[in-house]
Order: sequence, then structure tokens, then C-alpha cells
Amino acid sequence: MNIIPTHLADHSTVQKFFNAHWGSPQMVVSTGVYDCSELDGFAALQDNGEIAGLITFVIHKGECEIVSLDSVIENQGIGSALLEQVETFAAQHGCALILLITTNDNLRALRFYQKRGYQIVKVFPNAVEKARQIKPSIPLFSADGIPIRDELMLVKQLMSV
Repeated sequence: MNIIPTHLADHSTVQKFFNAHWGSPQMVVSTGVYDCSELDGFAALQDNGEIAGLITFVIHKGECEIVSLDSVIENQGIGSALLEQVETFAAQHGCALILLITTNDNLRALRFYQKRGYQIVKVFPNAVEKARQIKPSIPLFSADGIPIRDELMLVKQLMSV
């Protein structure tokens, strides 16, 4: 597995990745609307050059916001390696904390981030309803039947590097 900055990856491959995993590169959350294919990030590449995982983020005012994190192959440490890469990058660029937003139904993400030191600090009730006005393709229910309606902000304080 090789981790590279996304700006070194083939742009059309990155766009196809987001289309396959999110329906489009557009991510709509309470903090803004992002084109993930245009954001800073890191990609984990398999030996054949295919993307096994991808993380994107933005840095503003001393804070790093993770906008997306996907791992195609679960439980192999890809998501953890990508998250560590961003945490190191953010600390090296003077960020005091990392934040991210996920939805109430994303139990896997909530478990993943909390195990790595992130805390839920804010709930945005019915935020997904607002996001659907911009991106109507956001489903009403998760695959396991949980209504997708609220956003949760998680934060991790960074140590200086």
C-alpha cells in the first residue's frame, strides 16, 4: 500500500472514486459545500494503482476539517493510516484541532473516530434535510433502516509536532 497526496493522483480516477462512493464529488455538510475531488487529501493506492482509500480535508483558521474518508478494503488499517497522515499534516501546518461531520446513521464512522480520540461536541438536528435541498440524492434511510437526518461534529485536539 502506497499513500500519496491526492494532487499526485490521476484527477479523473479521483473523480470516478467519488462518483462510485458518494454519487458525486460534492459533499454537503453544515460547514459548507465541497467538491472533494478538488480538496487536499491523501490516497492509499493498491499495487495495481487502484485507490483503496481516500481522505480529503480543508484547513482554515488553524483548524483542519476532514470532509471525507473512505476505505474500499475494511479492517486492513487503510482508514487509520490515512487519518494518521492527515493528523500529522495538520499538526505540521499549525492546526490545533481536527474536526469532522458525520451523520447520525453512520455508526461505523462514529465507532471508528471515537476509538481514535475524537469526541462528539455538537449535534445539528435535521441538518441533512437542509443538505438534501442542495444534493437531493442523499438517501432518507441508511442501508440498515436508520433515518438519516442529523449531523454530528466530532473533534480531536492535536499535540504539536
